[in-house]
Amino acid sequence: MIEFHLDRGSGVATYLQLVHQVKQALRLGALRPGDRLPTAREVVDALAINPNTVLKAYRELEREGLVAGRPGLGTFVQHSIGGARLAEHTALRRDLEGWVRQARAAGLDRDDMETLFAAAMAGSLREGTA
Repeated sequence: MIEFHLDRGSGVATYLQLVHQVKQALRLGALRPGDRLPTAREVVDALAINPNTVLKAYRELEREGLVAGRPGLGTFVQHSIGGARLAEHTALRRDLEGWVRQARAAGLDRDDMETLFAAAMAGSLREGTA
């Protein structure tokens, strides 16, 4: 089951942070079809947020067809995201972690790395290679 966390200083709406975390877990294979998401009460207790915020996030995921609520049972994952298998993710992550180590050794901080990565992604997408 997914454990949510919040970055209260990010400027991203709380419900969107929950949505993004579910999508990330789906992409990485940490959540799979049939898995149950935490109940709204469990999320509220863990994060000290309004229950309506959790429900809004779950409704958004439902609207996108990724999860479905089952009355009395909970909210369950319906579909995965992404085509790469978990084994492919593992190799790519290892390569990316090596890149991060090189970037740190070159003196880049987190913001520098995120900017460089975003620029590389944008360039790759423009070229149609991503």
